Amino acid sequence: MASNTENYALFYTLLFTGMRRGEALALRWQDIDLLLCQLSVTRSLQYLRNAPVKGRLSFKAPKTATSKRMIALSPSTVAVLNEHREAQIKQRQELELPALSDSDLVFSHYDGLPLLPDSITHAWMKLARKCGLKDIHVHSARHSHASLLLKQGVHPKIVQERLGHAGIGITLDLYSHVVPGLQQQQLINSMSACW
Repeated sequence: MASNTENYALFYTLLFTGMRRGEALALRWQDIDLLLCQLSVTRSLQYLRNAPVKGRLSFKAPKTATSKRMIALSPSTVAVLNEHREAQIKQRQELELPALSDSDLVFSHYDGLPLLPDSITHAWMKLARKCGLKDIHVHSARHSHASLLLKQGVHPKIVQERLGHAGIGITLDLYSHVVPGLQQQQLINSMSACW
């Protein structure tokens, strides 16, 4: 169902990278290396409701210093992003718009203008309701990504780095309930270090 929506590539990227909504909306093609299967988070799109109309959307540094990070991409995410890029190139040619450049946004309107963060949230919620899922927010993609990695046995430090958390303690506080025994293992490790 999601694959038939205009935001499929964005939603897929959110689910398979754990990025924040604003980080994904700020991605430029120059931030993605489809050959090395990685992307670089260097900024975030922010919507300021009380600002003058022309200044409501702005790009800023990510949430924390550790939010600037490199994220490895799965082969399927690379395939989705390649298809998305080809579709953007084709659409621009058909509409006789300037060619796609590396500085253009990955996820944007057809003319290259940024997507409104709230529009993406509403599109996500509408799709979730269509699928019979209630109270599944766009930020849930981030939590799902982290939870699945931890359940697959990925080390919490790797998950922390992918999510851009300031410290591993944040990741463990948020997700220790996901993996039975993770909390006990951390306790054993810290006690062993004391002896």
